[in-house]
Amino acid sequence: MTTFDNRKDFPQHPWVAASLDFCMRPMRRLRPKLLAAASGRVLEVGCGTGMNFDCYAGIESLAAVEPDPHMLRRARVKAEGLPYPARLEQAGAEDLPFDDDSFDTAVLTWVLCTIAQPQAAVAEVLRVLRPGGRLIYAEHTRAKGRLAASMQDGLTPLWKKLAGGCHLNRDSVAMLAEAGFVDFSCRPAGSESWNLVPVYTGTATKPYLP
Repeated sequence: MTTFDNRKDFPQHPWVAASLDFCMRPMRRLRPKLLAAASGRVLEVGCGTGMNFDCYAGIESLAAVEPDPHMLRRARVKAEGLPYPARLEQAGAEDLPFDDDSFDTAVLTWVLCTIAQPQAAVAEVLRVLRPGGRLIYAEHTRAKGRLAASMQDGLTPLWKKLAGGCHLNRDSVAMLAEAGFVDFSCRPAGSESWNLVPVYTGTATKPYLP
């Protein structure tokens, strides 16, 4: 079942939605291996145009949220005929429309850079994951080198306008590492030096209550 709620207060980036699949093609190779670890009831936050949908294998169900109606319209097409139940919601990551402990796996791929309140979004992901549930992520983050980080700072105001609110200089991986997960892993998915868009992948686990 796929549901939609067109709300005017959500961001709208029609040109980004139209070009996103092409622009993200270099990252395509990372998706199947990364998402092979997804299992059970899966939540994808900021599903964009649905580029991950055909990479899930053997999951019980998928719930995906995306605020941009232009992205969501394209994701709806990709959701047709999937071998698992998929529910798509127009919702922001800062206020997920799900109960506590609802999911076995949460997926974040190249999304924290665009969310207006990323710390709130990560807290929401932690809330809706069950204890022992797994987070899977692929995010670009702030560059390690001083010069590259400075260039990110200078480019970000223009880049946000061109790329649907994307912050080149946001330290997304640090936000995840400090959010309260355990067993946090982080691996570079390419060069870390002289790279304006360094990408890291990894997993983490929601801790059980003491």
